[in-house]
Amino acid sequence: MQAIGNDPSTAVTDSLPVLAGAALAVSAVGAVLALADLASPLRAPFTLFFLIVAPACAVAAGLRGLEPLGRLVASAAGAVALNLLVAQTMLATHIWSIRGGVA
Repeated sequence: MQAIGNDPSTAVTDSLPVLAGAALAVSAVGAVLALADLASPLRAPFTLFFLIVAPACAVAAGLRGLEPLGRLVASAAGAVALNLLVAQTMLATHIWSIRGGVA
């Protein structure tokens, strides 16, 4: 039997999977809107969310030893650096395209 109480830490841990699922859904919609070249007012913010969150999650997975705030800052900086590196490489090799950049 589970005890019922007013422990606020359980509310935070219970909501993390819901937030992760919502972030995944927003990212997927952003990627689909950009790759399918659909005109929508949500295309720009959702695609930007996808371009920041996807690499940030990948970088954060490798930074398990850091404190949460340091991990957040390092993963955000790593996401921006990865996006810039991909864009610079695509421009240098003359294969730049919007769909290629999102993919």
